Amino acid sequence: MILKILNEAETVLSEAETVLSEAEVQSTKKDMKLFDVYPLYDVEPVEAYDCTVIDKNGQEYLDLYGGHAVISIGHSHPHYVKKITKQLETIGFYSNAVQNSLQQQLAEKLGQLSGYNDYQLFLCSSGAEANENALKLASFHTGKARVVAFNNAFHGRTSAAVAATDNPKINAPLNQQQAVTFLPLNQLDLVKEELAKDDVCAVIVEPIQGVGGLDEGTTEFFKGLEALCKADGVVLILDEVQSGYGRSGKFFAHHHHGITPDIISIAKGMGNGFPIGGILIAPYIEASYGLLGTTFGGNHLACAAGLAVLEVIETEELIDNARLTGDYFIAQVAGLPGVKKVKGRGLMLGLEFEYEVGELRKKLIYDHHIFTGGAMNKKLLRILPPLIAGKKEIDQFITALKEVLAIEKVTG
Repeated sequence: MILKILNEAETVLSEAETVLSEAEVQSTKKDMKLFDVYPLYDVEPVEAYDCTVIDKNGQEYLDLYGGHAVISIGHSHPHYVKKITKQLETIGFYSNAVQNSLQQQLAEKLGQLSGYNDYQLFLCSSGAEANENALKLASFHTGKARVVAFNNAFHGRTSAAVAATDNPKINAPLNQQQAVTFLPLNQLDLVKEELAKDDVCAVIVEPIQGVGGLDEGTTEFFKGLEALCKADGVVLILDEVQSGYGRSGKFFAHHHHGITPDIISIAKGMGNGFPIGGILIAPYIEASYGLLGTTFGGNHLACAAGLAVLEVIETEELIDNARLTGDYFIAQVAGLPGVKKVKGRGLMLGLEFEYEVGELRKKLIYDHHIFTGGAMNKKLLRILPPLIAGKKEIDQFITALKEVLAIEKVTG
C-alpha cells in the first residue's frame, strides 16, 4: 500500500515537472523576426490599381514611385492579371531542362519593340542577377577581369554587381576583392587611359543613374565610350534595369544617344512586380552549354508576366505617354521655390532641392498620401510612377508639393 502511494506520488511529481517544463518553454518561446535591414514607412499597402495604392486602413495613396520603378503598366492591370492567372491554371513553373516556348515568344516580342531583333536573350530573376551575368559573360568573352564603372553607380547588391556599385557601405570585404575602377561621367580621356592598360573586360554604365541621383552622360560621352570599347575589344554594358522598358520616353534610355551596346541588362519594369530580369546579348558573343544558368529565370509565370507587360506597353502606347507626361511634369515644376534643378527624362525624373528632402517625403506620404522616392543624393526627390500616369496624377502632386513648400517657407 505504501509502495503504491509512493509510486502515485512520483507520477504526480513527474507530470507536474512536465507541465512546468512546457510552461517554461512557452514563456521563453519567441517568433522568428525579420532581418532588420529596411527603414520602413508606417504604411502597409494591401490593395492597388492603376497609380493608386490602398493601405490596410482603406487610405488611398498616389503612387509616384512604383516600388523603385517596378510598376510599369499600372497596378493590377486587367490584361496582366488575366494572363498570369491563365498561366497559373495551366503550368506555373518548370526548370530550364525542358522546352518552354513562352521564352521564345518573349524574346521575339522584346526584340521587336526594342529594335534588337538580332540579339540573344538570357532570362533571370532580378536586376542584380542580370548585371552579374552581364559582367561574368564579359569576362568569359574577353578573358580579362577588371571592370570600369562610374561614380555614384548602382548595379545591384550581389558579388560583382555590388563591387561595381559606388557605395562602400554595401560592399563587404568579399566584394572588395573584385577589380573595379570608378571614374567620373563625361571624361573620356580617363576611360581611354584605363582601357589602354589592356586588362579591362567591361565598361558598365547606367544611361540615367537611378539610386545615384539621375545624373547622365552626354551623347558625346556615350558615343565616345562606344568607340573606345570597340577599338580596345572591351564589352560595353548598358544597365537599363531602371531606365529601360519605356521609362525614359524611349524603349531604352541609351536610344537617346544613338549607340549600340554589347550587352543590355533589364529587370524592374519588365515584370510589373513579378520577379524577372535578363540580358540582351550581341550576336557576336557566343553561347555554350553551362556558360550561364539559373533555376527560376524564364519560368512560365515570369514569361507570362513579361509578355503581358510588352503587350500593354505596345497597345496602350505607354512609351509615348511617358515622354509626353514627363514633358508636362517638367513644365509644371518650373520655378517652384527651392527647386535647384529638374533631372531625368520621361517618367524617370527628379527634383533637386537646396536642402535634404527626407522630411519633405514624409510630409508627402503622411499628410498628402503620395509615394515618392529618394536617392544617394539626399537633396533629390525621385518621381518614378507607372507609365500610365498622366496630367491628373502630375497635377495632384504639384498641388500637394506647392502646399508643403508654402508651409515650409512660412515655418522656416
